[in-house]
Amino acid sequence: MGWPRLPQALGCAKAQGPNLSFLAVFLTGRRGRSKGRAMTIARTRRWNAGSADAGDRIALVAGLRTPFMRQGTAFKDLSPVDLGSLVVRELVARADVDPRALSLLVFGQAVPSPRTPNIAREIVFGASLPDTTDAFTVVRACASSLQATTSAAEAILTGAHDLAIVGGVDSASDVPVTVSRPLATALASASRARSLTDKARSFAHLSARDLLPVPPALREASTGLTMGEHAERMAKDMGISRRSQDELAHRSHVRASAAWERGVYDDEVMRVVTPPAEDRPTVRDNVVRKSGDLDAYAKLPPVFDPEHGTVTAASSSALTDGASALLLASEAKVKELGLRPIAWLRSWGYAALSPAEGLLMGPAYATPLALDRAGVTLADMDLVEMHEAFAAQVLCNIQAFTSRRFAEEKLGRATRIGEVDEARLNVNGGSIALGHPFGATGARLLLGLAHELRRRGGKLGLATACAAGGLGGSVVLEAA
Repeated sequence: MGWPRLPQALGCAKAQGPNLSFLAVFLTGRRGRSKGRAMTIARTRRWNAGSADAGDRIALVAGLRTPFMRQGTAFKDLSPVDLGSLVVRELVARADVDPRALSLLVFGQAVPSPRTPNIAREIVFGASLPDTTDAFTVVRACASSLQATTSAAEAILTGAHDLAIVGGVDSASDVPVTVSRPLATALASASRARSLTDKARSFAHLSARDLLPVPPALREASTGLTMGEHAERMAKDMGISRRSQDELAHRSHVRASAAWERGVYDDEVMRVVTPPAEDRPTVRDNVVRKSGDLDAYAKLPPVFDPEHGTVTAASSSALTDGASALLLASEAKVKELGLRPIAWLRSWGYAALSPAEGLLMGPAYATPLALDRAGVTLADMDLVEMHEAFAAQVLCNIQAFTSRRFAEEKLGRATRIGEVDEARLNVNGGSIALGHPFGATGARLLLGLAHELRRRGGKLGLATACAAGGLGGSVVLEAA
């Protein structure tokens, strides 16, 4: 497979950032070599490197998510604003923090709605947070809530904020459906017309096809292929077998089901009461299979290449509705309020590559950045959480992690990233079993990783996700 070479500016942990003196002037109101400017530049350099030093760390204090529900089921009548507001309101209540102390809310959403383009601000109102809470929305496809988390962390490192809510949401049951370009033009023309005749004339040129609704794009604009077709291409190029994909998908369900039975998710997942059946709250993810025979996976037909494919519905993540949220704080705020973090954000990194040459390979490019910035290696990770868009995508990235040739030719590194032990990868199930509300998955990875590190007495963990457009993100957590 032809992998693009990662630019040296991204591949080196010591890469120099832009001249940020203008930011120091903006934050301090001073020019020249003042003490205030020097402190601001020092903080900003840590932010630019995607890491936080001891004494100036970002705490993951608490987190929560809704159950992740298959499209068209329990959450079909809830909007993304509803889901996001529910989880944020409940998180604030459980964390027992004064809402007035929160100064920032950052949310990720992969499929924004034209009705609520800045969903973060709507969630502020929906969760009854103070109107003075600043809010903005980020989009990085399936890594959107990873981006929300690190964007807020960067804002905290600059000193602009010290207590923030981050997270993500998406609803496959409530995707924005628009109209065709010809119909949109006709509607605009009709709105300007003065007479009824002129209004009717605006629609005269339309065909029946122009009247059909337009759902969100399912294909990559740059390649014309769906994400599943890209997964098929990657599996073929890297020799990933159908059996290995089925085994990973089956293992995801077995582990997720066992985790639910052990009570692992009891404190991470809230109950959601949806009308009209208010006496039957939604309490568990409904994608997880409680039982299943591995051999049954082999009976399913390929989805994206019916004749020669290996990717099936069972080895793909399902369209899902859900939301997740985390509470972040500066180390100083933690001490001031007497908070008890569950983890610290040690470092993070993002990478981009050609969609045509490996759309879902982002983790293999972003992970070495995050590891270098934390001053650690993959062998130091007690746990790894990797988003399972497809079993094939996970297996391709793991193969790249272990390849010296990939490291030398594509990352410009002398050594491979390292081995990922199956026993420490997605130990409580992954997106294939738990579900994948696009914008919510990144925060789900971080929350689960933080709690499992604490349960096991581990020190370090890696959360990583691929994203549409050939993007990827990775975050290193340190147990508190």
